[in-house]
Amino acid sequence: MLTSKTELRIGDQWISGSGSPIQSVSPIDESVVFETNEATADQVNAAFSAARDAFGSWWDQPLENRIAIVQKYAELVRESGDELAEIISAETGKILWEAKTEAGAVAGKVDVSIDALKTRRDTTSFEMGEVKAVTRFKPHGVVGVLGPFNFPAHLPNGHIVPALLAGNTIVFKPSEQTPAVGAWMMQKWIEAGLPNGVLNLVQGGRDVGQAICASKEIDGLFFTGSSGAGAALNKALAAEPGKILALEMGGNNPLIVTETSDMDTASYLTILSAFITAGQRCTCARRLILIDNDESKQFLNTLVEMTKKVTFGFSSDDPQPFIGTVISGAMGRHILETQEKLIARGGDPIVKMESHRGCDALISPGIIDVTEVSDREDEELFGPLLSVIRVPDFEAAITEANNTAYGLSAGILTDNADLYRQFIHQIRAGIVNWNRQTTGASGKLPFGGCGRSGNNRPSAYYAADYCSFPVASLESESLAMPEQLMQGLASLKG
Repeated sequence: MLTSKTELRIGDQWISGSGSPIQSVSPIDESVVFETNEATADQVNAAFSAARDAFGSWWDQPLENRIAIVQKYAELVRESGDELAEIISAETGKILWEAKTEAGAVAGKVDVSIDALKTRRDTTSFEMGEVKAVTRFKPHGVVGVLGPFNFPAHLPNGHIVPALLAGNTIVFKPSEQTPAVGAWMMQKWIEAGLPNGVLNLVQGGRDVGQAICASKEIDGLFFTGSSGAGAALNKALAAEPGKILALEMGGNNPLIVTETSDMDTASYLTILSAFITAGQRCTCARRLILIDNDESKQFLNTLVEMTKKVTFGFSSDDPQPFIGTVISGAMGRHILETQEKLIARGGDPIVKMESHRGCDALISPGIIDVTEVSDREDEELFGPLLSVIRVPDFEAAITEANNTAYGLSAGILTDNADLYRQFIHQIRAGIVNWNRQTTGASGKLPFGGCGRSGNNRPSAYYAADYCSFPVASLESESLAMPEQLMQGLASLKG
């Protein structure tokens, strides 16, 4: 496992930051996983200077050269995927099988991003008489990437890879809760032969993130994280419309279950929607919306029995459980406190979340009926709690599903195709699934939402779009006076 403190790269140097010390700790026993120091404001500035100096030569390289380096990175990640998975698991508490899945996605992102670049941002042209009309795409320049803790390798990688392929240079700050993952990724980029200054790693928390956002050298900022942090970044850059901002944020995601004959499968898909990754996916279903009838009662009984059988624990457990811990003991305590507040306001804890094995971060999945809770808060609770809301009919179900300022993912489990057609027409979300879990996504599709979930610049396959800008050109290989001059200029033709 990576233990070195040398994880700040500026230009041709790979040095330790000299700001405040930070640590990542195991959510299981709070032992120290990784120690480092934050980058100072001067070091953040130096990272941007290095990225600016490297931009011209990186962009001037033939695309195939950039592709070769990115493919080498993917090869190195595949070779050391188990090592990356162990670091992810240690810092996040994620079960090893899922951490390995994330490590695989890091390498897999490369081929998808190359295909997206060539498909969505390829040079095109057509003839306009004696003139050629051409559309090309150019990189923005120097961009910042701010990564989250829940997928500390896969999600920032989803910005970094397409940005590099497009010709940008980068200043990258991992989550302060997962600095070892960021350092490991940086190490592999260096081994892949990435030129000095093209990707610059700076560690730290909010202050470092603010310094990145405030840099005079930044041409764009790509962010994955909470809605509150994304809103703050949007406000900070609001007066600078020339700087591209791509925000991928959370959701208070709805799942409607109605008119389904297979209660077991519907319950299984609901569990995958609500509880995978201990509820720490931005696409996790937070609200289960049920039409108040006998069918929904039967479904809820099945779901409750299945939920009680969901396994949870640590990566060292054999066999491996379904979910591990949330990111920290503090987060675990916050989640349980939120549950108690909902109960105090009239919520019915059908399956109560609890901490286990003396670990505040290890929380068992919970289901709470909040139908009678007035003024329900429209917030994303990042943990394994599913709120049930009972409504009188399908129209009310869609109204309730849209009763959120977020708009990331939404799903419906039903045998009735007409209901799905109505649902997808009326629901306001960037990811809408039918008879699949809300957490199911493809790297060959766009990934993002509207409202408080994003700023309409989706990631995944569409990340290629925000990593470059179109340039329109009218071209002629020679100067030629037109036969018909503009009105009032006929006398210019001798």
